[in-house]
Amino acid sequence: MEEEFIEDNDYKKTILIVDDEKMIINLLTHNLTKEGYNVIEAKDGVEAIEKATSQKPDLILLDIMLPKIDGLTVCKRIKNIMNVPILMVTAKDEELDKIVGLELGADDYITKPFSVRELLARIKANLRKADIIIDTEKEEELEEEEETQELKRTNIIKVGVLTLDLDRFEVMVGDRSVDLTLREFEVLKFLASEPGQVITRETLLERVWGYEYYGDIRTVDVTVRRIREKIEKDTSNPKILITKRGVGYYIAI
Repeated sequence: MEEEFIEDNDYKKTILIVDDEKMIINLLTHNLTKEGYNVIEAKDGVEAIEKATSQKPDLILLDIMLPKIDGLTVCKRIKNIMNVPILMVTAKDEELDKIVGLELGADDYITKPFSVRELLARIKANLRKADIIIDTEKEEELEEEEETQELKRTNIIKVGVLTLDLDRFEVMVGDRSVDLTLREFEVLKFLASEPGQVITRETLLERVWGYEYYGDIRTVDVTVRRIREKIEKDTSNPKILITKRGVGYYIAI
């Protein structure tokens, strides 16, 4: 007796069989059901695309010679909208058909007449490969999320020699700590958040001070001058906080 393949009790893999031969569908349905899979059927290309997109099977057994839309076109359309393993099943044994099918996104290829045992082995192999890919993608997403969370936790802005710790309200120029007032820190933070981007005095007044000081451009100039005295080696020739004459200020990249 063949050893029965048992999936997780909480989740059975679903396989979509696409074939216009009732005998083939019955044979595959019987064997796949016995192996513990859920089975859905489609008898033409249009129905195959509809069921693939609506029921999202874990794997598709797809014949090439189909009514309405041929299997190669079905494969291409499905692969364009979802990433599901497709195993081409066909009576054609021509090398060109295999190459075209694989180029259109098919994951594997088996020709009729086929051994049920071989077909089941191919199905299990492709499902395992798909699970590995999904697990790898999940791990990568988790790593990216952890990196993002780490950046949020550290909450650091670094531009050139300038480093701002937004959680601790600390500023470093190289390895030198700089003591800024809260308003000076907010101005430098706003500029450092858009490195290389010229920020107008009006924008700084609106975004840092609010409308309380609107119109008093000198407020910005005085604050920038105080910041420069603390972060620049030579205030007459600034290298970090630069003036765009007649426009505003920016942090050099």
